Amino acid sequence: MRTMRLSLAALPLALFITHMGVAQTVPATAPAAAGFSLDRQQAMLLERARRGGAADLVATAGPDGGMVLNGTIQGRRFVLGVPANWNGEMILFGQGYATPGSTPTVPADPFSKDPSGGTFRHAYGEGIAFGIAATDKSGVATESGALNAMRLRALAAKMGTRRFYALGGSMGGSIVMTLIERYPRAFSGAVSMCGVTEGWLPLVQQLADIRGAYDILTAGTPYAIPGDKDLTRSALPTVPPPGSPIAGDAFREQQKMKLIAPVLALFQAAKKSPEGSEARIIRQIAAIGGFAPDPAAIGAPLYSAALGMDDIIATMGGLPIGNRGRVYAPPEMTPEEAADFNRRMPRYDADPAAIAYARAWHQATGRFRIPLVTVHQVIDSLVPFSQSENLGRIVARAGNGARIAQYAVPATKFPLPGGLEGYAHCGFSPAQNIAAFDAMRLWVLTGKRPGPDAVR
Repeated sequence: MRTMRLSLAALPLALFITHMGVAQTVPATAPAAAGFSLDRQQAMLLERARRGGAADLVATAGPDGGMVLNGTIQGRRFVLGVPANWNGEMILFGQGYATPGSTPTVPADPFSKDPSGGTFRHAYGEGIAFGIAATDKSGVATESGALNAMRLRALAAKMGTRRFYALGGSMGGSIVMTLIERYPRAFSGAVSMCGVTEGWLPLVQQLADIRGAYDILTAGTPYAIPGDKDLTRSALPTVPPPGSPIAGDAFREQQKMKLIAPVLALFQAAKKSPEGSEARIIRQIAAIGGFAPDPAAIGAPLYSAALGMDDIIATMGGLPIGNRGRVYAPPEMTPEEAADFNRRMPRYDADPAAIAYARAWHQATGRFRIPLVTVHQVIDSLVPFSQSENLGRIVARAGNGARIAQYAVPATKFPLPGGLEGYAHCGFSPAQNIAAFDAMRLWVLTGKRPGPDAVR
């Protein structure tokens, strides 16, 4: 990936230990890929990793004489990128959300498949290492993402890391907030890009609301989505049934397309008749969910809710949200229409245990001790800008405003089928990703808070 981006564009339909002196080459006494000879410092790092508890180690050549190290720690996969001129600093990266049912992993080559949107290569060029730990599960995985990052941190400290930074986007932003609030002395600085930084509770409620509104307002039309209409369950499965001719990620992409195709049809009809009923439906759905009236900004949260609710409940030990006494006020409706909408909206109650889990993993408290930089596009198709705004309010109430620098950057769009366009999720340019990291690191090194134009 050239940008830190999790959007419908990823879908198949075009959517959705300083190194001193001259290095000496030594035989690869620890596992190394064919054709790659470890120098003395790299061999020492590999041995430290092995003694620190890492297993299944495989070293490959990184750019400019550096090393990429794949392995496992306590059975969890990880990858490290260590430059030849490593300065003892390391980024630990929190990965984004993956569709439930998919296999958690890390990129074997994080340079060719870079989830950081260019930050890794930039930092590596500055002598900074980076690491990614796999989550234990797909779907909502803030808990294991944070715990596994801390396992990797412990290993990296044994290898000689002296300073750690936390970085993540989307769900990775939730992992970042968990790390810096639960482990206040473990990191020197942190960056969240397009992150779930306020917490899961408001976002899950928005996902359920937009799904409920979409089901009600498209009922009986060609734009209705398939599957179960119970908002407390997933609409469609993400694991293929026995004997299915389509398996794995191909099956999950097929399920996504079943949900996205009606949304695209709705927007194509609205494009032909901007003042027609379809355009009105779009405005009402968007307003109820708190998303933009845009095909990606409705499609992405809709399929996330429709494919992810079973995982949310299984992960959190129940339903973390409820709408029993809520009165919805859809725009452009008569009082009678609004009353009918509220009668048709499914009602459900939150489980206290699930609320407690969501607060622990993770609802922001605003209490952290290190510089935090957040960047959010003013319109994001999946994680609303309100996550950033509300984090700022939480931090201010905690009396911690001096430790956060927040940046709002313009939204970006990408092409969709049928002549449509949609807002991106985490659609940052490499320059924006790099600027955010550099602003945070300079803040850590100098103590000077970055200015208002540090990220644009």
